[in-house]
Amino acid sequence: MGKIRNIHQLTDYKFLNFYELETVKKTGREGKYLLASRARTAGDLEINRKKTRADGVAMYVLCGPKRDKVLLIRQFRWPIGNYVYEFPAGLVEEGEDIHEAAVREVREETGMEMMPLQVDPMYERPYYMTDGMTDECCALVYGVSDDERHEQDLEEGEEIEVVLADRAEARRILKEERVAGNCAFQLMHFIHDKDPFAHLK
Repeated sequence: MGKIRNIHQLTDYKFLNFYELETVKKTGREGKYLLASRARTAGDLEINRKKTRADGVAMYVLCGPKRDKVLLIRQFRWPIGNYVYEFPAGLVEEGEDIHEAAVREVREETGMEMMPLQVDPMYERPYYMTDGMTDECCALVYGVSDDERHEQDLEEGEEIEVVLADRAEARRILKEERVAGNCAFQLMHFIHDKDPFAHLK
């Protein structure tokens, strides 16, 4: 197994930082690796913490009296210079648990009230997003909403449209649009499963 000999922090930003790792490959050859992280300091990287945590949450929310629509957002993302269909999502603030963060983020991004479901904890564990580039982990929180208001509380840099997609629209989105990975996988459940939460049981 490779080893990390040293870590150099390259930036000091609030939401994302870059670190250069001095590495030793399994062959003994030395190298360098660039890591992006939500960690504010090198000591807070998972490499040093040795513990996984939810940096962020994404919310899979079914809406309407028949729970036959899924709550999506269509958000402009700078790295691709275009809009992407996603679940509402955001960072977990210090002192918040994932359900509190989920309710807050859905309200801010969509103006809707989410009621989190109680599910087996394995479905809400934080999982890695793009582990070849970052140690960021995200928990998926499941919920329902009866609220169809679209009054948002967006930050200046956020461009977000609220989408309530039925199965036909979800199928079109998967075929034709840019879609975030975790959202795409759950939309497949939503389209094909009679009960979109069946996999949680």
